[in-house]
Amino acid sequence: MRKIVSAASLFAILLITASIGIAAPAPTQKAAPGTLVIVFKDGHRQSFSLADIERVEFPTAGSEGAVSASGPSRGRFFGRWEVGDGSGSTFYITLQESGDANRSLGDVHGKWAYVNGEAQITWDDGAEDAIRRVGSLYQKFAYKAGKSFSDVPDNVTSARNITPKPI
Repeated sequence: MRKIVSAASLFAILLITASIGIAAPAPTQKAAPGTLVIVFKDGHRQSFSLADIERVEFPTAGSEGAVSASGPSRGRFFGRWEVGDGSGSTFYITLQESGDANRSLGDVHGKWAYVNGEAQITWDDGAEDAIRRVGSLYQKFAYKAGKSFSDVPDNVTSARNITPKPI
């Protein structure tokens, strides 16, 4: 009887969390207190500290889950960014409205997209950078080739848009 009650309780929790788009951790894997765990359709999991979350946004009906790539929020990322290299020096990342990106460090080309409130840049050499607003400032999160935006970054440095009057 106890197993039936436990199974019914677990099923109720999963049903409730699935209805709001957030899955509970698997019974064998406990989430740390103060974290949000999202389980994606392919089964991989991603945890977020609630202290790092400013807000959770859900797409409106009819948007089919897509994140808007237009509007004034995206525009604040256009231009030339002065960013750190993780070793105390700086270089420049230029984000163009077309979605093209250029990096002065190694003169590398890439593509960028506005995803979940940040600029995510995938470079032709396989590396990735994200420019994120953290409080009132921006930071650049660097990921070596083979890593993804959900991995632990290799370095985090300041980022400053030096373009006069970015959109």
